[in-house]
Amino acid sequence: MSRLRIRGIYTTALTERFREEFDVVQASPPIRRRFDAEFAAKEYDASVETTDDRQGAGVVGDPETVERVADDLASLGVDTFRWTDPAPRGTVFDAVVTDTLGGGAVVDLGDREGYLSFGRVDRRIDEGDRVRVQVHDPAPPWADHRPVLGAELQAFGGVVSLSTGVDKIVASGDEATRTELARTTEMLPTEVPDDWGVRWEYAAEDAGMDAMSDALGRAVERAETIDAGLADAPDSTSDGSRADLPRKLAAPEATTWCWFGRESRFALDAERRDVTTTMPGHHRVKAARESASAAVDFVEDLWTETDALGDDDEFPTGAALRQFGPAAGDRIEIRHGKPDGRCFSLGRGEVTACSPDEGKVTVRRKMTGGGTYDALGTSRESGDAAITKFREGRWWYPTVYRSEEGESKGTYVNVCTPVELFPEAARYVDLHVDVVKFPDGTVERVDDDELDAAVETGEIAAPLAEKARSVAGSVERALK
Repeated sequence: MSRLRIRGIYTTALTERFREEFDVVQASPPIRRRFDAEFAAKEYDASVETTDDRQGAGVVGDPETVERVADDLASLGVDTFRWTDPAPRGTVFDAVVTDTLGGGAVVDLGDREGYLSFGRVDRRIDEGDRVRVQVHDPAPPWADHRPVLGAELQAFGGVVSLSTGVDKIVASGDEATRTELARTTEMLPTEVPDDWGVRWEYAAEDAGMDAMSDALGRAVERAETIDAGLADAPDSTSDGSRADLPRKLAAPEATTWCWFGRESRFALDAERRDVTTTMPGHHRVKAARESASAAVDFVEDLWTETDALGDDDEFPTGAALRQFGPAAGDRIEIRHGKPDGRCFSLGRGEVTACSPDEGKVTVRRKMTGGGTYDALGTSRESGDAAITKFREGRWWYPTVYRSEEGESKGTYVNVCTPVELFPEAARYVDLHVDVVKFPDGTVERVDDDELDAAVETGEIAAPLAEKARSVAGSVERALK
């Protein structure tokens, strides 16, 4: 049975979802108490971790296990999206620096760019230089930062890692723990390859001898995979041709990203509710920010005490908006996700109206001049305003464009996954097909071909595409 380590705000739900098919390991004390079970401190085959922005999860580790886990996560809800990272954790590239910034360099990895801090390389590098780098901290495709790279090679693990930047044996914890782990290492039968040092992680403190030996053996296998990939590669600083760069030299692990939409989060609520008290919209609220997590924990503790929570309660949209925002007068960003994993900002605007109980927010943006409005063809002039009306959970939202004098320049209705209103942003994934209403009242449905193409490439599942077409049809009829 493959082993999983799970971390982040979705841990309870995913532990419940996966514990029959996988051996969940390295569980935190709250998870052990919640499930009233023992979880071994063994090395994982794959790790599932909530992304920094709480919008989804990254799955990293053994390629076969990563694929199985990602397949399961992709089935959570109709608005779950998944992407295979072309630059997974641990991958080693020979690549070229394309730009230098204040503290580091931008490196072309082929399908992605990475960021190499000057402090992570032992020589001066400039634009055009050839570098050998490893992906240390991958980033989801919708993130506003690049994957973090390093020149030091690592074979990553949850119990033990190997590193070319470690001379001997290092360990987490206090001095007594570090000394004990160092002595234990010397007793293990596994031989560490030359030029690699041992780094014991925090989970090693609870691991037995057999688990430590197994973990070290797995780390050595990953290190040997990297060594084999580098064995026939030319020197990383040679002045040879760069025409064949970037080149992937070794990929001991895989990384896949899953973006959870509103319905997917509710599906995770149901998984969690089978284990412990879970308020409606538990993961929806926790996805907002750290303070929201604390508030959810408090509410659920309170409801546990009073036994006031029922499974059929609806998500408390009004309470969430009143407690965490956005509110009238705030400025929020429109985060426009795409089915291929990218995420764009459509700009920030002022919240001019907010009806928490109805989950409604109106956002006004000032427009700059130049060009025309997409699909409408009307001129975009300085002084124009875009008035967008969002409603939590709705599969579409309208934007009305008006001139400085208040005359309509048309309405654009975006069809998307259910809108989520967070304190600083409205989020969704665009589903291509849209409906526009021209200033003369003519209504037209657009971009069906883009939706069809996305289905053919597998970016959008057929059931989700059918939902998008149905929504577009309803909007089109309503506007005529």
